[in-house]
Amino acid sequence: MARQVSASATQAVFSDNAYASNCQAIIVALNDLGGIILDRTVFFPTGGGQPGDSGVLRSNDGHSVEIATAVKGRSEDGGPDIIVHVPVEGQTALEPGTAVTAQIDWERRYRLMRVHTCLHLLSAVINYPVTGGQVSDGKGRLDFAIPESNLDKDALTERLNDLIAGDHPVAQDWITDAELDAQPDLVKTMSVKPPSGTGQVRLIRIEGQDLQPCGGTHVANTSEIGPVTVTKIENKGKQNRRVVIILNDTNSTD
Repeated sequence: MARQVSASATQAVFSDNAYASNCQAIIVALNDLGGIILDRTVFFPTGGGQPGDSGVLRSNDGHSVEIATAVKGRSEDGGPDIIVHVPVEGQTALEPGTAVTAQIDWERRYRLMRVHTCLHLLSAVINYPVTGGQVSDGKGRLDFAIPESNLDKDALTERLNDLIAGDHPVAQDWITDAELDAQPDLVKTMSVKPPSGTGQVRLIRIEGQDLQPCGGTHVANTSEIGPVTVTKIENKGKQNRRVVIILNDTNSTD
């Protein structure tokens, strides 16, 4: 039976500490579809082109629920945002009030962090509006509004790897919604709305290279990305060019 969803927002541990692979939490409620809402979580929910985390919830008595992904939701009374943990099909639900350890698939998350930060560098290398993008496990892509393009895979690969090896710190800043409205040039993405509306906007700063609104998870230094390769440049329309990158130490393909 579905439980009433709490109006309290889920504390997003990953927002301040992307390296937290687990945390202690309490199951607040289950929604109508069996999604699990915690009071706090390390699971990043799907959004901004980054997929939700997978992992497991473990109770103190040894029971566990495998989590396929996490998504954003709203409480039934229209309260603050919640994060819904979506169980793998066929899992036995844990009851509200249960104390659990929330554990993400860290190796997958870390690859997503590396790819996401690399895509921010790519947006700095190719100085055109971003029309779309996707962070995937071991690879990623950005689409750019470029009328005529002479982009070169080898040249882009070399430039990206030079920036990655430059040991640029990656940090977050916060500005108000009004400050973001006054600085529209900070927004590079034409298809993804910046994470605003709560009064504060989170910025990801790659020292000396890039600054833009982003709610995703990132590595702390560009050197953590490791070597990458631009594997494909595609025409996706009259003024749209898709650039695909992979992490060289994964088995991803283009």
